[in-house]
Amino acid sequence: MEEHNLTAVTEFILLGITDRPELQAPLFVLFLIIYLISLVGNVGMIVLTQVDSRLQTPMYFFLRHLALTDLGYSTAVGPKMLVNFIVDQNTISYYFCATQLAFFLVFIVSELFILSAMSYDRYVAICKPLLYTVIISPRVCWVLVVIPYLYCTFVSLLVTVKIFSSSFCGHNVISHFYCDSLPLLSLLCSDTHEIELIILILAAFDLISSLLMVLVSYLLIFVAILRMNSTEGRRKAFSTCGSHLTVVTVFYGTLIFMYVQPKSSHSSDTDKVTSIFYTLVIPMLNPLIYSLRNKDVKCALQRTWNNLCNIF
Repeated sequence: MEEHNLTAVTEFILLGITDRPELQAPLFVLFLIIYLISLVGNVGMIVLTQVDSRLQTPMYFFLRHLALTDLGYSTAVGPKMLVNFIVDQNTISYYFCATQLAFFLVFIVSELFILSAMSYDRYVAICKPLLYTVIISPRVCWVLVVIPYLYCTFVSLLVTVKIFSSSFCGHNVISHFYCDSLPLLSLLCSDTHEIELIILILAAFDLISSLLMVLVSYLLIFVAILRMNSTEGRRKAFSTCGSHLTVVTVFYGTLIFMYVQPKSSHSSDTDKVTSIFYTLVIPMLNPLIYSLRNKDVKCALQRTWNNLCNIF
């Protein structure tokens, strides 16, 4: 009878992004810059949409939570990855690995539903403008973010507990730069069929349900825009949706490429590059996209900067 010793593994070895010593320093500097831009951009967006009176609308309420989720999963991965560039052996403790996976899943899945809530908000704003304040009330806004947070916490705990209550039997080398579910599953010596099925069902539900909301919302938005007689009205409607549509396309496209392709098609190097993009690059791009393409945000930044200059 096979003995499963759950305490056999006390830490994991992360292989990281590359094993070439000459690339460690340049990559550390590059990803440090990316993470700092992401940190400043998302914290700035959270603070700006909270303190500026003209940004106290549902659209910026959802944008604040998008910045929060971006900050959450990039921080779950980024600092540890940066430390691994400057230490001799890239190790992570058993419990820190479980914690990293749990927080990463909470925020990355939450972002899916925040983006779908934002698409619904844009649909109501463009297709039902006279009823906007009634339909998208503060209570509805909170429901659209609190329920996803609670659901994503449940999903995260379920997947994390399932993985870390299984037996690793001494196998502790993770072919990745952070603790993700797929590399961890390959280390389990117990039967992974149940866990894989749970992850597949949850991932399919999360992607399909949130993406369906986005697609239906934008289909109705495009129909409404085509029916507009005013060219200025069409331009304004497109500009209202432009930033969100850009973010949705990049985020969903990357996740689908990463998780929906067949298991046999997965390459360790390709997965690492894709993971870098959605764990670090996308959280850096999102606040830039919304600040550079959004007149209200740029004006709010200018007002805040002027107020700070007056104080000091």
